[in-house]
Amino acid sequence: MKIDKRHLLNYSILIPYLILSVLGLIVVYSTTSASLVQAGLNSFRSVLNQGGFWILSLIAIAFIYKMRIEVFKNQRLLFSIIVIEVILLLLSRFVTRAVNGAHGWLFIGGVSIQPAEYLKILLIWFLAQRFSNRQEDIELYDYQALTFNHWLPKTLNDWRTVTAILIGIVVIMPDLGNATILALTVLIMVSVSGIGHRWFSALLGLLVGASTLILSSIWLIGVDKVSHVPLFGYVAKRFSAFFNPFNDLSGAGHQLANSYYAMVNGGWFGLGLGNSIEKRGYLPEAQTDFVFSIVIEELGFIGASLILALLFFLILRIILVGIRARDPFNSMMALGVGGMLLMQTFINIGGISGLIPSTGVTFPFLSQGGNSLLVLSVGIAIVLNIDANEKRHNINRVIEESM
Repeated sequence: MKIDKRHLLNYSILIPYLILSVLGLIVVYSTTSASLVQAGLNSFRSVLNQGGFWILSLIAIAFIYKMRIEVFKNQRLLFSIIVIEVILLLLSRFVTRAVNGAHGWLFIGGVSIQPAEYLKILLIWFLAQRFSNRQEDIELYDYQALTFNHWLPKTLNDWRTVTAILIGIVVIMPDLGNATILALTVLIMVSVSGIGHRWFSALLGLLVGASTLILSSIWLIGVDKVSHVPLFGYVAKRFSAFFNPFNDLSGAGHQLANSYYAMVNGGWFGLGLGNSIEKRGYLPEAQTDFVFSIVIEELGFIGASLILALLFFLILRIILVGIRARDPFNSMMALGVGGMLLMQTFINIGGISGLIPSTGVTFPFLSQGGNSLLVLSVGIAIVLNIDANEKRHNINRVIEESM
């Protein structure tokens, strides 16, 4: 019995995605229009660019949703895309100019492409395919099925080698934010691969311990000295602001301090949409890294909490698709996308509130950035496809059992 996919569409994922995307367009206009007018440019310039990427995202969702899920299990297709991604990453690092002290953008006409953003979904796809093919071995040998009885990789084809190369290229951009997301994505994928839960606890403990050690070392040695380390100069100011932003209000702490001011200005109910004070030149990158501070300032903690609740609802629905999926590949893909969204949200909120060093990670859907929106949309499309595929198999199985 053939069931049309249109009847299996998960609206509990699609509708929150559409609402958050529309809210993102409104927020992008609110955070960019004033600065664009001051620069003598069209106030709709940024929102039109974001809207163009959203239209492209909707087309991508419709196209991916109609695809057969088996296409994503094609190893040759995946290998070809990884090769193209590596080429684009290298071009963005060594050919194009730096933006705000970091490389990572390719400029084609009037459009900028950030290859590192697309690596998020590609890494989930790669690891889901690798780990799903080794489920029998993982069931028998636990983590040894992933390490091949060697703590260090022995071949270039080893998943650890591939991920290390991909993340390593992002690190040398330097792009601390995306590198952090990618590293945490690998941790999530290893955790949902089927290995014992005790190994997840061990990996999490190792991550927390390493992070604490690094931050303590930077604090003891001093940010000024550590900033001379190659590739670290770009992120040194972020760590300096993390320790005490009010020590250098005109320098490293300027951004985080004004983020605090924005949140305090908002109070419970906000100043009203478009009435932010901090976005008028006081808070740098108000439309990207620190967009949620502006959301709190304009909509208040209550309005921002409602948006956050909707985002968490979307993430939980995505994770639920992964939990319910019977196919290992489908399960890992959905859990990977949900985990990536969750990590990105926590890291952004942690950065703007000073709980962790700011890493330049954007807030999902609300921050300006067409590449980020397109990547998130592709992830949503794959999850919708997986959910429809699993529902179809379940219906067919029930029909066969009843006959």
